Amino acid sequence: MNWISAACVSLLSFGIWGFLTKLTVLHIDSKSALIYQTVGVVIIGFVTLSLINFKPATDIKGSAYAVLTGIAYGVGCLFYFVAASKGKIITVVTLTALYPLITITLAYLILKETVSVKQCVGISLALISILLMST
Repeated sequence: MNWISAACVSLLSFGIWGFLTKLTVLHIDSKSALIYQTVGVVIIGFVTLSLINFKPATDIKGSAYAVLTGIAYGVGCLFYFVAASKGKIITVVTLTALYPLITITLAYLILKETVSVKQCVGISLALISILLMST
C-alpha cells in the first residue's frame, strides 16, 4: 500500500473514531471510554503482531519513542473524550483538528524540516477554516 492510500484509510478511520467518541460518551463516562478504546487498540496491536510473526523490532530508541507516542495518544484521547462529553462534537473535533500545527512546529524546530510559502498559505487557510467551523 502506498502512503496516499494509507493516509486515506487513516483519515476515514480517524473520522469514524471522532464520531464514535460522541456516541460512546453519551452512554459511559470519559475515563471508562478510554479503557474500552484501549481494549480496541490492543486488539489491533495483536492483529499487527501476528502479521509480523510476533517479532517486533527491538531498537531501544525506536521502542522508547513508540511508548512515548502511545502515552501522548492516550493522554490526548482521554481529554478528547472529556471534551466530547462536555461539548458539541462538531466544535471539539474542529478544535482538536489543530493538532498538526503542533506537529509542524516541532518538526520545524527539532527536525529542521522546512515549511514552504505554499505550505504556510495552506496552514493559514486551515486555521481560518478551523475558526469558521468552531463558531
